Amino acid sequence: KQWYQRRVRGRGNNILVMCETYCPDGTPHPTNKRADCNKNMELCKDQHPWFGIEQEYTLFDHTGRNPYCWPANGYPGPQGPYYCGVGADRVKGRKIVEAHYRACLYAGIKIAGSNG
Repeated sequence: KQWYQRRVRGRGNNILVMCETYCPDGTPHPTNKRADCNKNMELCKDQHPWFGIEQEYTLFDHTGRNPYCWPANGYPGPQGPYYCGVGADRVKGRKIVEAHYRACLYAGIKIAGSNG
């Protein structure tokens, strides 16, 4: 599936398009990893292969300079105490991550979870 017609941005006639990139000559762009993946999946399709992709993103504050909820003039402590979304008192933006997760499900995008 390459496009998702369900509303993902509230009201309106919005669609979400997932695409690959190709060079003008029709060959896959060097950053297009989906083309190689598809070729390899076709070679072993009788084995019914599947895999997962981890999508990571960073939320920024209103200035666009600092990650969301970081100290304005510094860095948080080492990541161990809040790595992969562990610790309700340490994780910021969980509601945003969960809303993103629900929007993907509503749009029909297969998603299995998050580290929010």
